Amino acid sequence: MSNTRWESRIKSVSAIRYQTIELRSALSELRHSPDIEPKDKSDAKNLFDALGNFEFILGMVIWNDILFAVNKVSKKLQSPDMCIDSTLQQIQGMMQYFETYRNEGFSSSLIIAKGIASDMGVEASFPVKRRATRKKQFDESNCQEEILEPEKAFEVKYFLAMVDMARTSLKNRFEELMEFKDIFGFSTTLKSLDDIELEECCTKFSKKNSVDGSSDVEVHDLISELKILKFTLPEGALSAMEIFEHVREVDCYPNISIAYRILFTVPVTVVS
Repeated sequence: MSNTRWESRIKSVSAIRYQTIELRSALSELRHSPDIEPKDKSDAKNLFDALGNFEFILGMVIWNDILFAVNKVSKKLQSPDMCIDSTLQQIQGMMQYFETYRNEGFSSSLIIAKGIASDMGVEASFPVKRRATRKKQFDESNCQEEILEPEKAFEVKYFLAMVDMARTSLKNRFEELMEFKDIFGFSTTLKSLDDIELEECCTKFSKKNSVDGSSDVEVHDLISELKILKFTLPEGALSAMEIFEHVREVDCYPNISIAYRILFTVPVTVVS
């Protein structure tokens, strides 16, 4: 639940997720080794006990699934040759994945966690957690305090909370990227835009990057330059960076050059 980027954790979580048995075995040897300092023995015992906790095992399986999916989107967003349309498609796919995972992921994770627990000889059960009791008033019925089913409580408070956090993060990034596309749409889809769409994109770009009516880009010149550039670009699909490199090479489109420099200096927001 911390603010650390999720992608930075995937390798650490995967190492534990797929080597749990080996790690616990190594910790068992350490805690009984005569050559280890008492503090290190205590640390090894604590880690050994943690890896034998079924809630920890299940949480680890869930975290690995979530981090792996989120990491794919983060890497796409950070790529120097990121294509807005393909990235939007990737995020949409991840959002659909989490819709399905929210409905089916807990039961499948539970099966995997039980398998890991069985291989380690750990009991695959949740501790029973009772709701806090309170003193009843004289006119209240003498009924038992409701016991929240431990497995259901874990699903609601842990699994659904984490999945919904991931879905919200992806939704926010999708909306931000759609706004980004609306402003910089000409940067990667230049060849597919007709003159009207091109003028609309450039007008939005100019308004967004103007301060008190002043901008580094002359919008009418930018439109004219882009109309010409469409017919002088190399064949095939080109990334924004490839178009910019071409513009720098020919060195006769000053407003386009400035526009692409603005594009590449916009801070990249990744899934965190």
